[in-house]
Amino acid sequence: MRRASIKTCHAYEYMVDVSGGYANVGFTLKDLYNKLDASQREDMIGGDANATLGYLKGKAAEDKKLFYKYSTDENKRLANLFWRDLTSLADYSCFGDVLVFDSTYKTNHYEKPLVLFVGSNNHLLTVVFGFALLVDETEETYTWVLKTFLESMEGKKPRAILTDGDEAMRKAINIVFPGCPHRLCSWHVSRNSLTRLWTRGAKKVVPRKRSRQKLLVVLIKIMTRAV
Repeated sequence: MRRASIKTCHAYEYMVDVSGGYANVGFTLKDLYNKLDASQREDMIGGDANATLGYLKGKAAEDKKLFYKYSTDENKRLANLFWRDLTSLADYSCFGDVLVFDSTYKTNHYEKPLVLFVGSNNHLLTVVFGFALLVDETEETYTWVLKTFLESMEGKKPRAILTDGDEAMRKAINIVFPGCPHRLCSWHVSRNSLTRLWTRGAKKVVPRKRSRQKLLVVLIKIMTRAV
């Protein structure tokens, strides 16, 4: 009926008349709107996934070093997607000794975890080695994306990895990069120190700002194994 430009409310009233009353329809008008909205979002996401893969396929035809890989779920819908270009490969070959593996928690329209693989160049500027949109933040998914990353970088492994300390990340790193030193990102260490230790009475122990800064420096060194 929507394809025939019939409004949803009119279609619902028609179903009420045919079934002999509202009680016989089996769902409310709001249920119908919710179902149609969910179907529309699913079609949109599916369309965006196909458009994205089509775009990457086209770019791969232009850039022979562009790499992308994806996996699908049981319904054959896009689950995980990783990609990196020639510049990322060149940067990693020069500055890939230390890899920062970070996941932002569903800050995009599709509510998928976005993983960034980044590092630092000889000018202390951030360089991006790759991106990934994941279906979840489990050990299995992180293992898939790390293996894919390693494949895209032609087998070159980092000498050290920095993360936010996520347990699933840690297990995946041990699987894909066994023996590779794994350290916590100092930014996450300092943030957690302020939010967790400072609110548990640390303020009474070190009330001055300078003392608090010294405490954070010591904590960062301990937690990153720098001492």
